[in-house]
Order: sequence, then C-alpha cells, then structure tokens
Amino acid sequence: MENYLMYVVVAVLTIASPGPGVILTINNAIQRGTSNTLSGIFGIATGVLTVSVLSATSIGVILATSAIAFTAVKLIGAAYLIYLGIKMWGAQAPLNSHVELKEKSNAKCYIEGLSLTLSNPKPILFFMSLFPQFIDSQGSYIAQFITLSLTFCCLVITIHSGYAFLASFAKNKLLEPKGRRALNKVSGSVFMCFGVGLAASSK
Repeated sequence: MENYLMYVVVAVLTIASPGPGVILTINNAIQRGTSNTLSGIFGIATGVLTVSVLSATSIGVILATSAIAFTAVKLIGAAYLIYLGIKMWGAQAPLNSHVELKEKSNAKCYIEGLSLTLSNPKPILFFMSLFPQFIDSQGSYIAQFITLSLTFCCLVITIHSGYAFLASFAKNKLLEPKGRRALNKVSGSVFMCFGVGLAASSK
C-alpha cells in the first residue's frame, strides 16, 4: 500500500477538524463522566467504521449516484443535528456549581455517537473518494481496505480522547451554572448550524 503515512496525515487533519462529533465529545467530557464520554467516542468510531464499510458496498454507490437517496439521508441527518441542537440549547444547568450532570446510560451515549455519524451521508462519499487514492491496485484490496478503515477508526478514538482530555482542563470553570448555560447555548447553536448547513448543502 503506497503513501500510508500521507493517508494518516489526511485522516488526522480530517478527524481533528471541529465538527458535530468533536462538539459532542467535548460537551460530554465537560458535563458528564469519563464513562459516558468514552461510550460516545466509541459510538462515533463504530459509526465511522460502519460508514467506511458502506462506502465499499452498493449502498455507497446508490448514495453517490441517486440524488433522491442522498437528499433523503441528508435531510434525516440534518433534522437529527437540529434536534440535538435544540435539546442542548434548552438543557437546564444545575443550581450548584461543580456538580456533574447525572450520567446517561453508556448505551444511550454510544447510540447517540453512532447515530450522529450515520445520519450524515457525506462521509460515505468522502471514503469513496479517499480510499482509491491510497490503495495499490497490485495488492490485496480487502487487506488494504481493512487497514485503512481500522486506521481511521483508531485515529478517531485517539483524537477524540485527546479532545476530551483537553476539555477536562476547562471543566471546573464551565461546571459553574453560568458557564454551563453558555456551553449549552454555544453547543446547541453549533449543532443547529451544522444541521442547517447539511440540509442546504449539495454533494
């Protein structure tokens, strides 16, 4: 497989770019416990792995060639992002400072991260355009595909864990009611903007 290091660089830059997944991870890291945060990260990573597999199947081809299918999935994803944004915007901050929100079940956080990733059809098109650039036609396609997919998935876990670790340094300040309300408003606004942007975007 040629240019594997270049692939890693491209993957790192893509994953590290702030997006809905990063915002969700940071929000969980600041407002909830480690267990919830890691569950959300693994949900996002599972979604990424699923999307990479779908990109190599007929589903990926359908989304790439059918405007109707792409638009339908895109609008569902946009609605989900806006829903999460409204939910965050309206979240109430506790009256006591430095009190973490009650943890959700880890399964719920996992599903939230998974759903967030699967609700956007664009990553499928991204993988369909990215992988061919780094797969050697002389080598085993399946082996290279698995390597690229698992590498991307592992990088998602590593980078999101890094974001969560960095966010923990701001935790004490943002756990105060005023800081928590501001975080909810900002996070909610960002998610709603991502949702509107996704709905308005084209391929």
